[in-house]
Formats: sequence, C-alpha cells, structure tokens
Amino acid sequence: MKVLISDKMSSLAVKVLDRYKDKGLTYDVKTGLAPEALAEIIGEYDGLIIRSASKITADILAKAANLKIIARAGEGVDNVDIPAASEKGVYVTNTPGQNTVTTAEHAIAMMMALTRKIPLGTSTMKAGLWEKNKLEGREVFRKTLGVVGLGKVGRIVADRARGLRMNVIAYDTMPVSEETVKELGCEMVSLDELYARADYITIHVPKNAGTLNLINRDAFAKMKDGVFIIQCARGGIVNEDDLYDALTSGKVSGAALDVFVVEPPPADHKLLKLDNVIATPHLGASTKEAQENVAVAAAEQVAEYLTGGELRNALNRDKVKKG
Repeated sequence: MKVLISDKMSSLAVKVLDRYKDKGLTYDVKTGLAPEALAEIIGEYDGLIIRSASKITADILAKAANLKIIARAGEGVDNVDIPAASEKGVYVTNTPGQNTVTTAEHAIAMMMALTRKIPLGTSTMKAGLWEKNKLEGREVFRKTLGVVGLGKVGRIVADRARGLRMNVIAYDTMPVSEETVKELGCEMVSLDELYARADYITIHVPKNAGTLNLINRDAFAKMKDGVFIIQCARGGIVNEDDLYDALTSGKVSGAALDVFVVEPPPADHKLLKLDNVIATPHLGASTKEAQENVAVAAAEQVAEYLTGGELRNALNRDKVKKG
C-alpha cells in the first residue's frame, strides 16, 4: 500500500505514516506537481493526502487505477471532483473541526485590524510618514456584529466577540438550539434583520449553490450605511463587483478579505487598490497548531483505512461505487 503527499504540510503527517510501516504502508512526498505530472504518477498510489494546492480533477482520477482514498488536510474540498471520485470508487475525507479556532481568531483579528486601520498605519509609517490624523478608527465596544452562519467557526467568532463586549446577532439556515443561543449570548434573527442592524458582518457559511453571491448588490442595499464586511469563508460568497461598488460609494466603510473568487487574485484586482480594503492570502487556517492538527488527522484517516478498513469523515460514503 502506497500513499502520496502532494501538498506541503506539517511533517507530523509523515510521522503518522511512519507508524504504519510494519503494516506494509509506504509513502512518497512530492509537492508542487503540475497537473500533468500528478496524473502521470497517480496510478501508483492507494492513498492521497492533499491540502488546497492540488486540484484533483476528473482527468487525474481517470488515471488513478489503484486509488482508494483522498484525505484533505482541512475542511474545504472544492479542489476535489467528488462525483468523479465516487464514480471511480474513491472515498474523499476531510478534517472538520481541526482549524476552527484558528479560522475564527483570524476573522476577529481582521475585524480589529480593519477597524483601527493597522495595515494602512504600518505601511505609511514604513514609508516615513506620520499620518495620525488620517488614521482615526472606531471602537468595537457595544457595536453590533452580525454573524452569517452559526456553525463551528461562527460560534467561536460569536463567543470571542462577546468577550469584546459586542452585541452579537446571528443568522443560520439550520435551526440552532435555544441552549446554544443562550450560551453564546447572541440573538438569532432573519438575514434581512441582520443586514439592517449590524455594524459589522462576518461570513461563516460554506460555499454552495445557495450561498454563491449571497452578499450582493441587493444585500448591500439592505445594510446600514458604513457597515464593515469581514470575509474569511470562501471566495464567491461575496460578489466582488458589488462589494467594490459598495466600498467606493461609501455604503460599506471597509472590508477585510481573506478569500477571493480567483486565488491568488490578479495583481491588478480592483479591490486591492482600495485603501478601505485589507487582505490576506487565505490565511484563515494558517497557524502552526491548525496545520499540525489537520496534517495528523488526514494522515491517520488514510493509514487507518488502508491498513484496517476504518473510514472516518468520508464525504461520499454512500455514493462511492464499488466494483
């Protein structure tokens, strides 16, 4: 049984696989492969461990003669063609919950940096300027934070925001228990009410057909003037053209973006030219702790399945074709 690690990740993944050598498990670490190069060698492997860089397309899966499992070290699997994997008889797993604290903390950090204009202050000081009068910020104390998506990440954001003494309102398409709402100290509202009341809106929903372009021109029209947008979920949930218009018109005071429709975004992306936009290169899960957690979890999933048949967190468990 042979495993390929095709993306850069914590060395702890290799240490996990080493524990299974006496059960016949071997592995290769080959990162940065072009799609053609990955397709050329994928047929050698029974298991594949990836992060977000490797794009596992139907063409690559067509050449995966021996592949049985793909483990994504992280939660999002939009870089894997899951229907094609299911058709090929390959399970696709992810590692939910391993980076939720890290992602939530990043959203809070982005909110604070945006509010106090920290990136702009840093860049102007490094340019030899002292523009204190142009860098007036706001307090988040007693402001209303609207959390769109009260899942694992959204709940941690809500909890941390309450620690900052913010008023927290939240919307989710799924029912949230009264006990959870009470514990978080937040208020569940409709999406339109959230738009109307929130001083800050932070997005924590998955990207799917129902959330694509969720935050669009119509949504911005329903928001308070001067709202701040925090986007650390998935690119495409916020319509970038409509956000640009809202930022340049003054409807939105500022936006903090960790994700984009196209990643990396082009150097001349119009949002990145605005002073009231701060951005990071999809760093939501990028802490040492989170990367160790997801690497270990993904390696364990592959090793346990290949050596003992134990299958955890399979996203296509009921759709995989076995022949």
